[in-house]
Parts: sequence; structure tokens; C-alpha cells
Amino acid sequence: MATIRDVARLAGVSVATVSRVINQKDSVNSETAGQVLKAIEQLHYVPNAVARGLAGKKMGIIVLILPDILNPFFPALARGVEDVAHKKGLTVILGNSDDLGIKESSYIKVLREKYVDGFIFASNTIREEDVESLRNDRIPIVLLDRGLNTASCPVIRSNNREGAKLAVQHLIEQGCQRIAHIYGPQEFITARDRLLGYEEAAGRLKGYSPSLMVSGNFDIESGRNAVEQLIARHPDLDGIFAGNDLMAVGALKALHDRGIRVPEQVKVCGFDGIGLTEITEPELTTVAQPVYEMGGLAARILLDEIESGIRENTLRELDVRLIPRKSTRKEET
Repeated sequence: MATIRDVARLAGVSVATVSRVINQKDSVNSETAGQVLKAIEQLHYVPNAVARGLAGKKMGIIVLILPDILNPFFPALARGVEDVAHKKGLTVILGNSDDLGIKESSYIKVLREKYVDGFIFASNTIREEDVESLRNDRIPIVLLDRGLNTASCPVIRSNNREGAKLAVQHLIEQGCQRIAHIYGPQEFITARDRLLGYEEAAGRLKGYSPSLMVSGNFDIESGRNAVEQLIARHPDLDGIFAGNDLMAVGALKALHDRGIRVPEQVKVCGFDGIGLTEITEPELTTVAQPVYEMGGLAARILLDEIESGIRENTLRELDVRLIPRKSTRKEET
């Protein structure tokens, strides 16, 4: 059975143009409309209700693709998207990409054929060609949290660089001089920005050394492994800034297993502000992102484009805030 995309290919026009012809919009010139009608006749294409809804972008479905819903950071992000969408009467389809570009491309291929209204990607591995393909077909898309550094669509994330500076400055104010950093995967722009912020803030300390930086994978186990490396290199370190809260939790566990007291001997700060930080022992100091608000903003921007058709490609960086807790508390003198 022929689809609207088959018609578009045969006529040499976009899907949106075919949809405008089907819905008898005046914005299509007579020559182009004739090509489309000829293709419809040749393919024996029968427009259905879904296809007729495409021109108005009012199918009532948006897609949210996350790297891993098991990471505690992303459910709050998803909830922000869903709450805004629900108020507008839209349904959200959720998918996990596992940070695989090929899996994201597969989602796009399948779901765009279902005539969804738009996509939100909380992804580092979204391909530029996929973004451009969606934009060329005038399908709204927003990149959330990780995203590309430059893109032809809106990008929303926190001010990761300034947040890292906040974390390091807080550790300095608590008396730390040899501050280590467990950084996340450097293909993630968020991880790169946090590493840059750390270097800017810690690089002026007398105890600074590049060997105080160890890579992690944004999970608990890599945080534990990183501490083992750091202690072997710098048994006198007195502060750790982890690039996310999960790695910070792993750091707490590794320090506890070694009998190193937190915060008396080593102070630890994370990044994200997930709920888990409130129940660790000791409670974890963190740089909190406005996660729910980020999700809501992404949904509002997407819905604005769906409704208005006006496209933008702005980068919005939201402010973060430090939440000091027991893991960095300065010793009483």
C-alpha cells in the first residue's frame, strides 16, 4: 500500500506539500499540485485520517527519547515533559536509546511514519543528519540536556561549566586544596563543560595536578573505580568533585570501604541533584540542575513550534544551584 511519503518521492516534493494538496491548501501552486495529484493517481494512494492531520501537526503525539530511564536523573526530566504535554492534551511516547545513534535513527524512521507531531531528544548521540532530516520535513525537534553544541533546532541544558565552578569553589571554601575530579564521557558536551569548569576553578590551586582527573562513565561503579585510582596516585587528596551524582555515590562507597572518613578526611560533591543524594551516608552535597523545569521548557518550546510553525535554533542554558550537605561540611574548630 502506498504511503504519503511514496507520493512525495514520486512527485519530487516534501511530505508537507503533499499534505497541503490533500487538504486543499491555497499555498501550493497549480503546477506542483498537478505533480502531486498525478503521483497520487499513479500510486493509487488513498489518504487516511492520519495523513490528513499531518498538515496541521495536530495528531496529539510527541516522542521523548532518553538514553536510559534507569538513570535517576531522567525520570524527572521525562515528568517535566509529560506534565506540560498532558495539560495541552498531548500524549508522550517514551523510548530508550542506550546512547546509540543507530537506535535513535531507528526510532525516527519508525515514528515519523506514524505522523507524530515532534521529537525531544535527551541525547548525546543524535546524528546531525537525523536532525537535518527532521527539520527539512518540518517536523519539530528539541534537543534536551546533552544535545549537539550547534544545531539547527532548539537546545536546552543547564550551565554545566558554571555549575562545576560552583562545586570546586565550595570545596575550596571548606578548606580543600587537592581537589580531584571524576569526569564523565567526553563525547558528552555536559561532561566536557564540567571538566572545563573544574580546570578553571581548581587549576589555580597549589595542589592542582592533571593526574587528579580520572574518567568515569556516569555510573556508581565507575565512581568507585575512579577513587581507587585517585587514592593510589594522591593519598593526600582532600576533595572530590564528581561529574554526576551517581559517580559521587560510588566515590562515597569506595572511601567508606577504605576507612577514609567523609567529610573529615575527604569532602565529596556531586552534580545533578537527584533524590538519592538525600539518603546517602553522609548526605551528599550536589550541584542541582532544574531537571523538571528543563523538561517542561523543552515541551513548551516544542509545542509552540507545533502550533505556530515558527522555527528557532536557540541555545538556552538554565542556572544551577549548590546544595551543601554533610559530605562537605567543614570541621568545627
